[in-house]
Amino acid sequence: MERDVAIQLGILILTVAIFYVLHTLPKRAFSKLRSRARPNNQAHRHFIQGAQLLARARSTKTKSTSVNLAKSAVDEADKALALDPRDPAAHILKAMAETLMGRKASALKSLDVALSPPAVKMLSEREKGDALMRRADLLIGLNRKRRVDSAIADLVEAVGLSPDNSRAFCLLGHCYQIKEMRGEAQTAFQKALQLEPDLKEAHDGLARLAS
Repeated sequence: MERDVAIQLGILILTVAIFYVLHTLPKRAFSKLRSRARPNNQAHRHFIQGAQLLARARSTKTKSTSVNLAKSAVDEADKALALDPRDPAAHILKAMAETLMGRKASALKSLDVALSPPAVKMLSEREKGDALMRRADLLIGLNRKRRVDSAIADLVEAVGLSPDNSRAFCLLGHCYQIKEMRGEAQTAFQKALQLEPDLKEAHDGLARLAS
């Protein structure tokens, strides 16, 4: 009799223990997930604020106001990165704002981080293509002859990822011109015009080739 009571008591204790675990585990798991998500949500808010500041910086006609807004955008990007250092979008935002401020070397470093593993895996193909184009533009701007081969490699990958990116084709044509690869340059400019017939830079490129 005592043995039966002990067995029943043991079963009751086990049942209560299982109920407790099943009842509290989802709450604990959700609590952990929520605590992990909170910094990312805050990082996203900083990113949105930075993007809005950058848009205002690019639209204003006053140089000093544009620079100040771009600097504020960099500050917001840094805040986002302090919370989520691997976010490539924040690195790209920072690079765009730094470019507007004339800090091309710093912008290039930000894009290098965005395009390096594991951050680059978080970008879509189009986002990666746009980032590659921006990096190529900076490479040419900093030292076009010494870095043109790296820029071409970025642009070839960029148009492969985003075949409708007329600006990337146009910049690729410009790089081929620097290398005196006339046939390749002409093809790239023509492709840019197929995508955007009124693209002035592509028309100018073809005009230079014809002169």
